[in-house]
Amino acid sequence: MSDSTASAQPLADKAATADKIHSSPSAKQRAILPWIGAFLRPYRWRVVAAIVFLFIGSLAWLSLGQGVRLMVDEGFLADNGARLNEIILLVIAITALSSSAIFCRFYLMTWLGERVSADIRLQVYDHLLKLSPGFYAKLRTGEVISRFTADSTLLQSVVGQSLSMALRASVTVIGGITMMAFTSLKMTGLVLLAVPMVLGPIFFFGRKVRDLSRKSQDKMGDLGAYVDETLHEIHTVQAYSHEDKDRELFNDRIEAIMSAASGRIKYRSILIALVMFLSILAIALVTWVGAHDVMSGNISGGELSAFMFYAVMVAGSVATISEVIGEIQRAAGATERLIELVETPIDIPVVAQPAALPAKVRGELQVQQINFSYNNMQHALEGSADQGRPPSRVIHDLSLHITPGERVALVGASGAGKSTLFELLQRFYVLDSGHIALDGIDIATLCPQTLRQQYALVPQESVIFATSVLENVRYGRLDASEEQVKQACVAARADEFITEFSDGYQTYLGERGVRLSGGQKQRIAIARAILADRPILLLDEATSALDAVSELKVKQALDTLMVGKTTLIIAHRLATVINADRILVMDKGQLVASGTHQELMQSSSLYREFASLQLLTDDGDQLANKPADDLAEKNVS
Repeated sequence: MSDSTASAQPLADKAATADKIHSSPSAKQRAILPWIGAFLRPYRWRVVAAIVFLFIGSLAWLSLGQGVRLMVDEGFLADNGARLNEIILLVIAITALSSSAIFCRFYLMTWLGERVSADIRLQVYDHLLKLSPGFYAKLRTGEVISRFTADSTLLQSVVGQSLSMALRASVTVIGGITMMAFTSLKMTGLVLLAVPMVLGPIFFFGRKVRDLSRKSQDKMGDLGAYVDETLHEIHTVQAYSHEDKDRELFNDRIEAIMSAASGRIKYRSILIALVMFLSILAIALVTWVGAHDVMSGNISGGELSAFMFYAVMVAGSVATISEVIGEIQRAAGATERLIELVETPIDIPVVAQPAALPAKVRGELQVQQINFSYNNMQHALEGSADQGRPPSRVIHDLSLHITPGERVALVGASGAGKSTLFELLQRFYVLDSGHIALDGIDIATLCPQTLRQQYALVPQESVIFATSVLENVRYGRLDASEEQVKQACVAARADEFITEFSDGYQTYLGERGVRLSGGQKQRIAIARAILADRPILLLDEATSALDAVSELKVKQALDTLMVGKTTLIIAHRLATVINADRILVMDKGQLVASGTHQELMQSSSLYREFASLQLLTDDGDQLANKPADDLAEKNVS
C-alpha cells in the first residue's frame, strides 16, 4: 500500500483547512469590481456598446413621460383628436426605439456574462493545474468543483442579467429624478427626502445578504464534497451497509444549507418589502401634495401625470435595485471564493530562468542530505497556523546516488517514506533542506514540467481516465499513433483483453476504469509507461494487482522496458527485489541499509525480518536463505 501521507488526510482535516482558507482576508480585501473588470477589458467595445444601448433604452422610456404630459394637456384636456393621434404615433416610435435598444443591450450583456464566466473558469482551471498534490490533499475536490462550477455560474448570471438590470434601474432613477425636477422642484424635493429612508435598508440588509450568501455557498461546497466522496466510493458504502448513516450525514448538510439560506432569504425579503413600502408611501404622499397643487392651479394635470409617471418609474427601478442587490451580493460572495482559488500561492516555486537538461538525459539521480516534512507544506497553505508545532519529518538526512541505468528497489514498512521519495524526485513538494540532482542539475532549477517529462510512473493504484483505451494509453505521449499504442499494449500483455472488447481500442472504460479488473487497469498503466519511453521509471509495486500468469507476462515486458533506463521500484515482494542491482532499506524516512539481497540477508537484521514477514511468498522462510541465483531461477520459472 502506498505510504504517501499527503494523500491520506482525513476528511475532517481537509474541512478544517478549507475553513482556514475561507477565513483568509485576502479575497475580502480585494475590490471585486476591478477584478471582474479585468476580464471585461478585452471586450471593452462590447461593454461600451451595451452601455450606449442601455442609455438609449432608458432615456427613451423616460421620454415617454413627456408623451403622457402631452396626451393629457394637448390631447384630452384640449379635446384635440388630431394632436392626440400624432402624440400616440410618437409614443409608438419611442417604444420601438426603446425595444430595439433593449434587444441589443440584453444580447450584449448576456454574451458578456457567458464570456466572462468562461474566461474566469479558464483562468481558475489553469491555476488549479499548477497547484501541487499537497494543495488537494488539504482541500476537498468537491469544494474546489463547487467553486469552479456553481460560483462561476452565479457570477455569469449576475454579469449577464442582474448587473445589467441594476445599471438600467440606476440610470432610470437618476433620469427620472432629473425629469421630475423639471416638472416640479417642490415635489421632487419631497421625493428626495424619502431617498435616505430607502437607501438605508438597501445598504444595511444588502451587507447581511452578502455575508449569509457566502456562508450558504460554503455549505454548498461542503455538500458537494460529501456527495463526491460517497458516490465515488459507492461500493464501500453499500458493502458496509452505510447508506442510512450517509443519508443522515447528508441530511445534516442539507439542513446546514437551509439554515444559512433561511437567514439570507429572510433579510432579502425584509429588504424588498421595506423598499416597496417606503417607495409607495413616498409616491402616495407626493401625489397628495401634487393633487392639491393642481387644484390650486400651480401645475397642470398633464404635469402631475408626467410627474407620477416618473415617480412610478423611479419607485419601480428602486424596487428592482433592491431585488437585484441580493443577487449581486450573492455573486460577491461567490467571487470572493473564486478569487481565493486564483490567488492561492503556487507551492512549487519556479525560477525565473529555468535550467535546461541535456538533449539526452542519462538518468543519474543524486539525493544529498534531504529532509522533508508535510507540516511545512501545510503551513504554506494555512499561513502562520500551528507554527509552534514541531515538524513531523517524513524524510531524515537521506542521501542516495543512483547511476544511469541502475535498477534500485526500495523496501521498508508502510510509512517508511518510499512513496514520499517518489514524489520528491518529481518535485511535487519542496524540500525542507538538501537537494536532488538529475544528471548533475538541481531539480529546483528546472521547470517542473520539464523535470516530470523524464519520469514514467506506474502507481500501485492504477489511474484510468473516463475515456477510451487508446486515449488512456497515450496519455503520456499525445503524438503516438494507434499502431504505437497497440505495440505498447502488446508489450504490456494488455492487447489480449483489449481485442476482446466489441470496440477494441476505442472502448470507453468508464469513470475510474470501472469496466476493468484490477489487473487489467495495471496493464493499461504499464502500457502507458512503455509508450511514454522516458529515461527514468518509477514503479510502485507495478505487478501487485496481477494474477500469477499475468504477473509473469508483465514482468517480462517490464524487464525489456527497463533496459538502459534508471529504474526505482517500490517493492513488497521478493520476486521484485531479487533482480534489482541494489536494494535500499528504508525505515522511518532514513536509509538504514543498502546492498544486494544476499548481502542484506547477512548484514541487516531489519531486512531479514522484513524479508521473512513480507517479501516471501508461500515458499516459506527457508527461501530467504537460498542463494540469489537460485531465487532468480525460481522466479523466472
